[in-house]
Amino acid sequence: MITIDGRPIGIKNPPFIVAELSGNHNGSLEQALAIVDAAAAAGAHALKLQTYRPDTLTIDCDGPAFRVGDGHELWGGESLYRLFERAHTPWEWHQPIFERAREHGLTAFSTPFDPTAVEFLEKLGVPAYKIASSEIVDLPLIRLAAATGKPLILSTGMASIGEIHAALTAAHEAGCTQVALLSCTASYPASPDESNLRSLMVMSVLTGATVGLSDHTPGIGVSVAAVALGASIIEKHVTLSRADGGVDSAFSLEPDELATLVVESRRAWLALGEVSFGPRPSEREGLRFRRSLYVVRDVRAGDAVTPENVRSIRPAGGLPPDAATAVMGRHFTKNVPSGTPLTWDLI
Repeated sequence: MITIDGRPIGIKNPPFIVAELSGNHNGSLEQALAIVDAAAAAGAHALKLQTYRPDTLTIDCDGPAFRVGDGHELWGGESLYRLFERAHTPWEWHQPIFERAREHGLTAFSTPFDPTAVEFLEKLGVPAYKIASSEIVDLPLIRLAAATGKPLILSTGMASIGEIHAALTAAHEAGCTQVALLSCTASYPASPDESNLRSLMVMSVLTGATVGLSDHTPGIGVSVAAVALGASIIEKHVTLSRADGGVDSAFSLEPDELATLVVESRRAWLALGEVSFGPRPSEREGLRFRRSLYVVRDVRAGDAVTPENVRSIRPAGGLPPDAATAVMGRHFTKNVPSGTPLTWDLI
């Protein structure tokens, strides 16, 4: 278990739902604040930003290495610099966005992409840090964020077991005692059949860490399934409307979908329960309506037991249905009215 902003997060607690704003503000602070309002109204527990400038992620270069591949579904052929310029959240917006989130009771934090972002976020008093999948190999950045002593959430998209181990070691050696790992398919959008959610349980066992999912698939099905497999944190991008056409809108949830995720992920968590067999407390009344053998016609002493006067019906109270072959052909010892449960003393 880890604790973020006073909230315990782990398998014994309901899933922690993080609404990722990312670039869905479309360059408008008003839209960003409206997304915060919508995320809170939907029941999310946290609001997360990404803290970078285009110059802190890349350089303004137009060479092939600095362009998204032409075949990319959303950003094909776009230069990294122009994409980050379009998607980034201006740093002067962070404080009003965080303040709006806190007014709603949301935990507000961010993903830093370089040391200047960590320094900036420290001044804003964020309660935790998230490291993006592409930065899991940036061990100096991980050490810097970990050295703040705040909980660290590491996204593991594309990462090998060795890279995950190296990132965890860097965080621990820098003094971070609370680390969570998010399974992630770092494609945008991601296909459900590449989610490999069975890896969640293995990652938890191998590392001992709290695990979760950073989900870029459409809809909520993959996220709900992840909760059933042990995910304690679910992160989804959120937009007011996919029709707005934000850089991440194609794989973002609209507010009503986010609200459904909050409800259904909690139901999935509640359904996990514990290892248990036998009747649940709510089923005890149902035990009375199991089938058993009943006398279904009035009989007199000496009458033979036949399929016409003894049948397996509901409710319980009589001999078990499997006793039918043992009682057929025997004789009643007394007069028995219809509706009497058959017991051994009657035959």
